[in-house]
Order: sequence, then C-alpha cells, then structure tokens
Amino acid sequence: MPLRRDPNLVGIALFIGSESLFFLGIVVAYVVFREQGLATAKAHLDIGRTAVFSGLLFASSATVARAVAARSRGWLALTAVFGAAFLLGQGLEYARLLGSGLGPGTELFGTAFFTLTGLHALHVAIGLVLLSTLLVASTARRARVGASAWEGIAMYWHFVDAVWIVVFSVVYLGTLLG
Repeated sequence: MPLRRDPNLVGIALFIGSESLFFLGIVVAYVVFREQGLATAKAHLDIGRTAVFSGLLFASSATVARAVAARSRGWLALTAVFGAAFLLGQGLEYARLLGSGLGPGTELFGTAFFTLTGLHALHVAIGLVLLSTLLVASTARRARVGASAWEGIAMYWHFVDAVWIVVFSVVYLGTLLG
C-alpha cells in the first residue's frame, strides 16, 4: 500500500522550511555583526528574566504535543497561555530596552536585536491566532476538526519554539558567554 501524505501537512512543512531559511539568514547576519554590539548586549539584556519566559515557551511544546495526542482543548488553551506569557515577557523586555534608549534604529545591536526577536514575536503572535482558532473551532464543531488541523498547527508551534531555541542561544546565551 503506498504511503499517503496529507497535502495540508506537506504545505505546512514547506512553509516551515522556507521560514527556517528566512530565520537562518537573519541569525547569520546577527552573528556576523555580533562583536560590534556585544558590549551593548551585555549592558542591556536581562538574560535571567528572558530565560524564565523562554522556559514557558519551551514548555508549550510539550503542552501542544499533549493537546494533539488527546485532542484536548485544555492542553491547547494552556499552550496559548504559555505563548501569551512569553509574548508579554518579550514586550516587557522591549519596553525596558526602549526606556533605556536602546531601540531598533539606535545602533547596530538594537537594529539586529529588534529585527530578529521582533520577527520571532510576530510568528508567536500568528501561532497564538492559530491556536485560538483551533480552540474555538474544536469547541464549536469538535467532530469536524480534522487531525491535520491539530497536527499542522502543532507543527507550526514546534517550529516557533525551535526558532526561539536558536535565537535565545545566539542572542542571550551568546552574550553571556561572549
């Protein structure tokens, strides 16, 4: 019997592949110019607080996996709460940095930092819209929401988490070790 691939999941995988290349380019640019902004990064980044909010995002990968396995709206809602808490943490970090005079156009580090983390935050926000849509749809028409919807949204959410592992490692841990 031939292996059947869900075209929706293949499409999401292709989209994630293209977005991965997009993020790779931005991460490489950040790394190339890292030394020029290392002193600024060390002076301004709150690695500890960001690690706490990052932990919530990393935990959301486990909750979304549980949500898909059980088709559980509760686990799905918890995933969205963790994602929203992460975005709140990033928003607080941005407010603190902007308040200290460091912004997207102030120097190379600010531009690279806000571009990289801001684009990731946008992807998290899109993921939250997808999670919320799935939550509403699975509440209103539980039997009509197919497995590919659950799996596709989870794939995207895992991608968002994986990108943050790279970003957190390069930007925050790289600053700590640099």
